[in-house]
Amino acid sequence: MNETAELRKRVAQACRVIGLLDLTPGTLGHVSARLPGTDRIFIRARGPAESGVRYTAEDDILEIGLDGKRVDGKSDGYSAPLEVHIHTEIYKSRPEVNAVTHIHPSIVVLLTICNKPLLPIYGAYDPQSLRLVLDGVPTYKRSILIEKPELGRELAGVMGNKNVCLMQGHGITTAANSVEEATLYAIHLNDIATMNYRAYSLGDITTIPQEEQDAFHKMKIDTGYGDPIVGVPSGRAANLWRYYTRLAEDKAGSGQRDRP
Repeated sequence: MNETAELRKRVAQACRVIGLLDLTPGTLGHVSARLPGTDRIFIRARGPAESGVRYTAEDDILEIGLDGKRVDGKSDGYSAPLEVHIHTEIYKSRPEVNAVTHIHPSIVVLLTICNKPLLPIYGAYDPQSLRLVLDGVPTYKRSILIEKPELGRELAGVMGNKNVCLMQGHGITTAANSVEEATLYAIHLNDIATMNYRAYSLGDITTIPQEEQDAFHKMKIDTGYGDPIVGVPSGRAANLWRYYTRLAEDKAGSGQRDRP
């Protein structure tokens, strides 16, 4: 399999994992990946020919340029997403980023609507999702469709160099070195948001002590997995990704759905 075919396969797989984990409804959301060292972007298509995020196939992945337009110019019922500028403007401003996801996880959106911040409420339960909160999660304070390049630049400016960004009343955007890691960031963000949602529902929330927050923030989670490779998930992320792909396959086979 050549490099571009492999990248299409990985983007399609990430879409299916997101859909099968119920992180976004129906056809809403898209995943993209940049061919490292180029301006060639592969992104989930929108249009009459699509079947929804959880059913994404490799043929549903389009190649586009940083202008957001299809490279091949075909008319086959597919087009780049209306919010393609979320992806292209992040790629333009952050050369280290090789993958972007944009999805609509309901619990995260609810927290943004109710102005409930994500709190560091656990530690060893899940250090990876905790780290996102400790790193700081910016919020784009608009729920408008990102249908213009200037709005994409505005979002990218709010996101800065972070791996995740909340979008008030809209969804989330994540960015990473690889499509697997960008998807894992979305999963981790949803996990800690779900726990926060439940904690807010119960009340009397206790965050972990500051000294423990500092310890988790300094923790080297990729130690022992080798040096990073451009566009390739770290060994730790690759291990976890295998779990989620297997989980998604099991859910697809059984027809089960997670409960909120």
